[in-house]
Amino acid sequence: MRLIHFTLQEYLSSRPDIFSRPHSAMAEICLTYLNSGEVKALSTVPSPDAQKTPLLEYCSVYWGVHAKRELSDCARSLALGLLTGHYSEISTKLLLAQAERLYLGRLDAFRQFSGLHCASFFGILEVVATLIEMECCDINEKDFWGCTPLSWAARNGHEGVVKILLEKEEISLDKPDSDGRAPLFHAAQNGHEGVVEILLEKQEVNPDKPDNDGRAPLSYAAQNVYEGVVKILLGREEVNPDRLDNYGQTPLVDAAWNGHEGVVKILLGRGDVNPDKSDNDGRAPLSHAAQNGHEGVVEILLEKEDVNPDKPDNDGRAPLSHAVQNGHEGVVEILLRREEVNPDNPDSYGRAA
Repeated sequence: MRLIHFTLQEYLSSRPDIFSRPHSAMAEICLTYLNSGEVKALSTVPSPDAQKTPLLEYCSVYWGVHAKRELSDCARSLALGLLTGHYSEISTKLLLAQAERLYLGRLDAFRQFSGLHCASFFGILEVVATLIEMECCDINEKDFWGCTPLSWAARNGHEGVVKILLEKEEISLDKPDSDGRAPLFHAAQNGHEGVVEILLEKQEVNPDKPDNDGRAPLSYAAQNVYEGVVKILLGREEVNPDRLDNYGQTPLVDAAWNGHEGVVKILLGRGDVNPDKSDNDGRAPLSHAAQNGHEGVVEILLEKEDVNPDKPDNDGRAPLSHAVQNGHEGVVEILLRREEVNPDNPDSYGRAA
């Protein structure tokens, strides 16, 4: 919603008494609408056209954002009325489709998204605490994606909600979702340092637990350039900084592929990280950095004596070939400065750079 004319915006900004608690008001409006019989009776099949139902989409996606900012007694009561039991299927679909951009799978699976899942998703502390006290939901229940309320709170960085959930004796701290990712994984993947530290205080949490692809939290933190999370995880003895995933790739490969120079330097500062380890395709971190034109990462890796600048992969292709094919002139110039690099070496198909 936008104020059309700047003079009206200036006037309202100078008169805060007109709307003393705007977020509470918005939360109450959204929740009143979502609690209506007409909305609850809507089916997810066929899917509603968001362009034809803008209020439905807005209320489903943003009521929790307003309630988290300001929660009146009325909004709390309306929220509990909406969230007791399982959350509305139509609102669940719009919320996750628009706010998270997730692949949602089968439409009939939304019944598994409970009110506690939703409150944890938004991080509304008071509502989460009340739902737990009411004992109207399973604190470890999995939704359509296999996520628990703790996973959603960790994914979205809601430290207060994470702390409340961890106070319950029956909480499952390391319960993986359908992709094999535990709550710590979601926090690390999205760069939430506070949540990562809170979870790592619990002995039951495995900081190096891999998902179904064999990738541990460190790999995703390195891939998404969350240096703070990388440093926290590397501070744990249980974390293997050179762990191979199912594709034979290490956290260093993830960082090199995406050009994250800071993370590359942190990992190379460890004596137990092999800077020239090849993946299942025979490609070392240097090849990945060269293919994507990350000149800074290439220069950092070439400073290591044990990095072979002309190392071929399973197809006989050296880093130079990958850089040439993708037109990365800067990387080509860097590699050609090295005496070990032979620009005329053919690959397995007889093709030179």
